[in-house]
Amino acid sequence: MARRGERLLIAAGLLLCASLCRAGEPDFGSERASDDARYAAQHILTNADHDQRPFAIVDKREARVYVFDATGRLSGASSALLGLAPGDTAIADIAQRRPASLMPHERSTPAGRFESQPGHNDKGEAIVWVDYAASLAIHRLRPAPAYERRAERLASPTPDDNRISLGCIVVPAAFYEAVVEPLLGRQRGVVYVLPETRPVQALFGADPLQLANR
Repeated sequence: MARRGERLLIAAGLLLCASLCRAGEPDFGSERASDDARYAAQHILTNADHDQRPFAIVDKREARVYVFDATGRLSGASSALLGLAPGDTAIADIAQRRPASLMPHERSTPAGRFESQPGHNDKGEAIVWVDYAASLAIHRLRPAPAYERRAERLASPTPDDNRISLGCIVVPAAFYEAVVEPLLGRQRGVVYVLPETRPVQALFGADPLQLANR
């Protein structure tokens, strides 16, 4: 009995060790993610930056969204439509502006770490607020003027034509309902929008001088 107990303790220890060894390792499954997205996911999990909540990584350069559960396992990935204008900052008074008043160069998707929360837009549609004060959200594809070709842009194999929104992160309706809504649409989470005008490391507080000397 004593030997059997020892074997059980050893087995439990090995299982615990294997679990700890895997901790902090993002699981992208078979998804071919960019180096920036993988760096961000690794940093998030290693530092528990997501506070054990589900999180999403928005890779603007690739126009792609990755949604993870709290353990770092990828629940789904999708192409996304992003703000028409390149850039990583939102205009100061965007929350007081009517969408139609935004000039083309003001329609950007800001980069940063955002505490997301479920919510609704002014039409009652369920969305995920990324930054409520900046009117930034993840939402499903909606009807739009035919000339914008939003569905075609989402389906294209290149990110080059995915810049069309006012700034929000727009995903296919099926992806929103199957992946975004269950994880981020029912509880608070964290959304990381990766920068496109500076290195991804800058999002996590890396020293700009060190990055310049790399």
